Amino acid sequence: MNLPDVPLGSFDLSDFEFWTQPREYREGAFKTLRDTPGLQFFAERDFEDSPFPIGPGYYALTRHEDVWAASRNAQLFCSGKGSNIGDLPQEMNEFFGSMINMDDPKHFRLRNIVSKGFTPKEVARVNDYVTVKAKSIVDGLLERFPNGECDFVTEVAAPLPLQIICEMMGIPAGDTSQIFNWTNVILGAGDPEYGGSLEALMTAALEMFSYAQALGEDRVATPREDMTSAMMNAVVDGERLTAQEFGSFFILLVVAGNETTRNAISHGMRALTMFPDQKSLWFDDFEANTKTAVEEIVRYATPVIHFRRTATQDTELAGVKINEGDKVVLWYNSANRDERVFENPYEFNVLRGTQPAQAGFGAGGPHFCLGANLARREISVMFDEIRRRLPNLRITGEPEYLQSFFINGIKRLSCAW
Repeated sequence: MNLPDVPLGSFDLSDFEFWTQPREYREGAFKTLRDTPGLQFFAERDFEDSPFPIGPGYYALTRHEDVWAASRNAQLFCSGKGSNIGDLPQEMNEFFGSMINMDDPKHFRLRNIVSKGFTPKEVARVNDYVTVKAKSIVDGLLERFPNGECDFVTEVAAPLPLQIICEMMGIPAGDTSQIFNWTNVILGAGDPEYGGSLEALMTAALEMFSYAQALGEDRVATPREDMTSAMMNAVVDGERLTAQEFGSFFILLVVAGNETTRNAISHGMRALTMFPDQKSLWFDDFEANTKTAVEEIVRYATPVIHFRRTATQDTELAGVKINEGDKVVLWYNSANRDERVFENPYEFNVLRGTQPAQAGFGAGGPHFCLGANLARREISVMFDEIRRRLPNLRITGEPEYLQSFFINGIKRLSCAW
């Protein structure tokens, strides 16, 4: 990728127009930030129809070293004041983000309880289902598209994580399309196609929350063999998950477990098409190269672009004094393109080593993605099925990207085989 020279001061990460610019331009801007000593401060912007006041601004962490330093030190850079850039009332933070917007001991308690849904028994049951579902997706392609063309996102990348998360949670198959629509609205709030407003986001979130509460209460009354039952009936240190806590965690789990893996698979298939030599390297020795290939897909895609933290006391980072209460934004997309860590970072390399680690799962610390291993499993199994049964599958058009500065999403992506 040939990056343009984007001078410091000529762009604003808080300006939504910046995120509509060509990707080469944006990558050039982040390279400028990485190459500029210290940290750059950006003012916040007002969102149309937002009832909340404009925040005080934030420091942009764009280098791999700085992102990991803040992520690993949760006592100094907390999540409890919100993981989105803008400030929300704490009740709304926890409603939308559940434990990703909490600090210990509240975070530790909730993560301990919900982790009962990720026991080896639960994960083993899901592992088998991943293989079955990937096979059925390819079966469906061959049956429904005899001409060998379809939309990759809709027909391949989206169904796998969506149906797996619904299976895990015990959600009826007839409700999956509604879950899919809710997640699109919640993470696509800045995209006119999905409502493009705070009102649409709130409506979808409240509907999903009510659905989850009813599901959780049902599993308390009549437990089944699913993750919802495991979580709702788990007792840790004498405490159980409330229906309200489950409702918020449900939003986090379903949205994160669906959208992020969907986009990793979509970006991964596009990368394999753009770098056919890498596709051959992986597919010709699949088992040996799967671990590094999956990590490279997540690095290359970086489905979640950023999260925010807040300084809990005066400190210093990258030679810049940061005061208690200052916001820092961890730009994972930039950390995963840091030339100081990744050689030729704009190239897709399935043999790239796993150390230093990519930041696509959250850059370490107590908020490291709880579903990382499930996501890795879904990605590897889906591409294994493609390798064995559709080895000539390729992307045939340019992606239609989600309009978002939070999720690196692809809405549509034509493919053929």
